[in-house]
Amino acid sequence: MPGGLNLPTVCHFLLPWAFTIFHKALGDLAPYRGPHYLLPPIHEVIHSRRGATTTLPCVLGTPPPSYKVRWSKVEPGQLRETPILITNGLHARGYGALGGRARMRKGHRLDASLVIAGVRLEDEGRYRCELINGLEDESVALTLRLEGVVFPYQPSRGRYQLNYYEARQACEEQDGRLATYAQLYEAWTEGLDWCNAGWLLDGSVRYPVLTARAPCGGHGRPGVRGYGPRDRTRDRYDAFCFTSALAGRVSFVPGRLTLPEAHAACRRRGATVAKVGHLYAAWRFSGLDRCDGGWLADGSVRFPITSPRPRCGGLPDPGVRSLGFPQPQQAAYGTYCYSE
Repeated sequence: MPGGLNLPTVCHFLLPWAFTIFHKALGDLAPYRGPHYLLPPIHEVIHSRRGATTTLPCVLGTPPPSYKVRWSKVEPGQLRETPILITNGLHARGYGALGGRARMRKGHRLDASLVIAGVRLEDEGRYRCELINGLEDESVALTLRLEGVVFPYQPSRGRYQLNYYEARQACEEQDGRLATYAQLYEAWTEGLDWCNAGWLLDGSVRYPVLTARAPCGGHGRPGVRGYGPRDRTRDRYDAFCFTSALAGRVSFVPGRLTLPEAHAACRRRGATVAKVGHLYAAWRFSGLDRCDGGWLADGSVRFPITSPRPRCGGLPDPGVRSLGFPQPQQAAYGTYCYSE
């Protein structure tokens, strides 16, 4: 019919409407937006350990005629993303420190997955795989989560001596990194109960309480309690650090040693005095269990317990016990050494 609508024209106008009705019938209120090139990930959280090689999956259902894939890391607490790698399917270019350890998996022609070698503590976080085709960009988000352990830390000067930047440095010096809120929350669910408040990576100050009590914030509900916004320069607290699996091993050298003698004893074994993070990681991942207090690199004396027993720390739960910071010339302890 002259001036009428032919069948292809009718389909062009009715198909989007029909898809919308179909999605609503399934309980999905999102209207039809055309083809989706990226497949949704089967698992949105990828678990790994420090030192491992891990893969963040990103797969195209069908490739557009021309496209690029950009991988980036979403920085916590900041409104920006750090580029890692950009590829057009044939060639790839890496960016920054992480880009030097990242590559495309290329398992098949539709595979845009990212492989990260030698996973580090700072690699944990949220990642984005974005397909850029010049028309309607798409992306999928994944979270890389490291298996590890959170430990509270305060320096030899005592309680509440660290501003945010000093706390961040203290964790790094002890083979760790400031913990995230998610890491502290998970540690709380696993039994961490600590009255002293500490800095977290996002600049907040919190402490985990399993048994509510008067000297520990009152008799409210158990949980991870927060102090609200704090000044990163002026305010001072302890730190909650996070560490993961070790590349080396921790061993104990018995004796009645001073701190300088402890350093010498480890050097003779081709090792160094272990850091606090080393000891926590060995306790968590290798099951290190000793009743003997030993010097650590920061001048503290600690010992790891996986099987609590009488006259071995006096507490009913596993953990790393601390004997504080004795005088360095006090010849009363062995030492824990770390070797690669």
